[in-house]
Amino acid sequence: MTLPSVCIIGAGCSGFTTAKRLKDYGIPFEIFEASDNIGGNWYYNNPNGMSACYQSLHIDTSKWRLAFEDYPAPSDWPDYPHHAQLLQYFHNYVDHFGLRPRIRFNTRVERAERLPAGGWSITLSSGETKRFDALAVCNGHHWAARIPDYPGTFDGPQIHSHAYRSPFEPIECVGKRVLVVGMGNSAMDIASELSQRPMAERLFVSTRRGVWVFPKYYKGQPLDKNPAPAWMPKWLRQKLGAHLIKGLVGRMSDYGLPEPDIGPFESHGTVSGEFLLRAGSGDIVMKSGIDRLEADGVRFTDGSREKIDAIIWATGYDIKFPFFTDPGLQADADNRPPPLYKRIMKPGVPDLFYLGLAQPLPTLVNFAEQQSKLVAAYLAGDYALPPEDEMLQTIAADEDYYTGQYYAARRHTIQLDFDHYARALKKELARGAKRAKAHRHSLPVPAAAAAL
Repeated sequence: MTLPSVCIIGAGCSGFTTAKRLKDYGIPFEIFEASDNIGGNWYYNNPNGMSACYQSLHIDTSKWRLAFEDYPAPSDWPDYPHHAQLLQYFHNYVDHFGLRPRIRFNTRVERAERLPAGGWSITLSSGETKRFDALAVCNGHHWAARIPDYPGTFDGPQIHSHAYRSPFEPIECVGKRVLVVGMGNSAMDIASELSQRPMAERLFVSTRRGVWVFPKYYKGQPLDKNPAPAWMPKWLRQKLGAHLIKGLVGRMSDYGLPEPDIGPFESHGTVSGEFLLRAGSGDIVMKSGIDRLEADGVRFTDGSREKIDAIIWATGYDIKFPFFTDPGLQADADNRPPPLYKRIMKPGVPDLFYLGLAQPLPTLVNFAEQQSKLVAAYLAGDYALPPEDEMLQTIAADEDYYTGQYYAARRHTIQLDFDHYARALKKELARGAKRAKAHRHSLPVPAAAAAL
């Protein structure tokens, strides 16, 4: 039986873990990577401009949670590895499973168009057009930097956190009055680094609302190492988790931060082992939201004004798929991707898969590895989808479960509980295997394209 061919866009952790699963099933594939090597967001100074790594970055997920199922993390790693260690782990994985020869580097997918009878026409930066039976979108969602629009203008240097590399690059922050805008994980790290006394003259952090800052350790162990079991009801896990966090960190106002008007699990978790110390030590000055920009300073919503030399916008990302021309395959104006079954497939489009398009807690690194189980089994005829009306019902129920508790914001459109998702996916794979057997393991996507 000839299996369908797959085009994979991107050789980051979502792309190469998907490729590994396809290889296990004998499904032909080719990966197109715009850069000169693998790693995506975790390739420091990636020449394709899509890496958000800064020089001092350590991942906020412990090694216990980010390791791939079939390729353990090095035993001598620290609890929270540096980005260079994680990238080397990726390289080792790709070479161990023999994936590198199937990757075309320095080759960008310029256009992906679905053909009337199914299958995909892929236009490459090389000028070639190739045909594939299916498409796996693994281009990531931490590269299209978003900077909000405020009245007025600022004359000093300003960058998005995506471009930040160190206190010296790409803008000089030492001895300057620096404003970091935002309270996400990148904002925590950058503000903590620049607020050290030999760095910025004064470090300000602007936020529109209070957030809970989670510690990295609990009783000497990474906080995420022993999570509540996935079978536990959501309300109980959140209640117990909120009690734990509040007991560990106390009130945010004790550190000089605005007190959150939401619970610890009603926004995307912000993790830092240093920010609260810096704030409590007076090295960070908290400011309210921005009202307007004023040439050499910023006026805030509480009426105060600060002279500012440089601004770092840690204000998130837009979800974009620049190779699609069909608006139905794009995220909408509110940063919501198309409704996707199991965050993977759009009903009615049986040969398209979005991988890694989520903000899963605690980690994104090995998330697509889980999703690839469904994709590969489906393409091999070992998994069959439920009826479309059931898919739509599941999409609605999943969105309510995973995002219902969060306040409305662009950053919360793709939230997801990793452990619950993996547990539910395992059950769905078993149900889909029974459906596939009833369908005599027929291929849902025919192998019509030329063999790779």
